[in-house]
Order: sequence, then C-alpha cells, then structure tokens
Amino acid sequence: MVFSAFSPLLSANFTVCEKTNKFHKTTPTGSNKKRIICSHSSSFSITFCSVIHKSIVPLAASATILLSPDPAKAGFLSGFSGIESVPGPQLPQIEFLNRFNEENQKKYAEADARFKESPLLKKLLEKSKLNKEKNRQEIENKYCLRGAEWGVGDCSAEAMTPEERENFISMLKQKAGVNE
Repeated sequence: MVFSAFSPLLSANFTVCEKTNKFHKTTPTGSNKKRIICSHSSSFSITFCSVIHKSIVPLAASATILLSPDPAKAGFLSGFSGIESVPGPQLPQIEFLNRFNEENQKKYAEADARFKESPLLKKLLEKSKLNKEKNRQEIENKYCLRGAEWGVGDCSAEAMTPEERENFISMLKQKAGVNE
C-alpha cells in the first residue's frame, strides 16, 4: 500500500521555522517531540508555512490515488438495476373517473377536429404560406441587390458597362422596394 511509503514523511517532526520566538507557539504532541506552529508577521514565513501546511495533505492524497495498484470498485449497487425498473403497484380504478376522463377526451378530440376544419384556421394557414413566400422573395431581392452593388454572387454586374450596371441596380432597388 502507498501509505507505507509515506509513513516516514507523515510521522516525521518537521520544524519549518528555525528559531522559536514570541510569535511561535510550541505545543506538545503527546510524545517528547514538540510541534512548532508558525505565526510570523513576516510575509515569507507566513507564505512558506501556509504552503507547507496546505499542500502536504493534497499531495499525499494525490500520490495515494496515482500509485495505488488496485482499480476502483463500482460499489455494492453496481449491479442493481434501480428503482425505475420496478413496476409500481396497480392503483384502484374508479369507474366514475374513468367515464369522466373518456368523455373529456371525446370533447377535446371533437373540438380539435372542428378547429382544424374551421375557415379561420384555413385562412390563417393560407396567409402564413403567402407571407413565407413574400418574405423569401424580399430576402432574395435584398441579397441580389447587395451582390450587384458589391460585384459578387449571382447578381454581379461586373461584366456590364457602367450605364447597364446603373440601370440594373436601379431596377433591383425598385424590385426590392429600396428608396434612395
């Protein structure tokens, strides 16, 4: 196990601070060894002490995980299919509620059928199709005009004389509805 490799490090008594002064606390640790807790006012000592104190545990945990020869186990629930696969109990059927539900479903189906056949819906769908075609044509005209002005794309006017080009662009502007 990896703990045996790190046991000398974990049981060693490290003295990070060389001198004991009024800013150090010396605490007995249960054996004859004393542990020095750093509480310096100097920034180097505080930084060094805090780095040592904060980095030893994560370093040891990381090394343990990386050097462990055993693969991770999924746990005792790894073969369990879960509560979702277990069917719930059969609930009692109440005849009154079943009839009420069936009647409501029939009403909703009839209302949907009436709405789908209504002249209002047909009118709105037709309007939507016309608007879609109109919008597509407007966008196409706008991009054609832009391509003619820039000299790129299908509507490019680069091969035309300047007079033909101006006539073509003015025709596209009228078609696109652009007023200058």
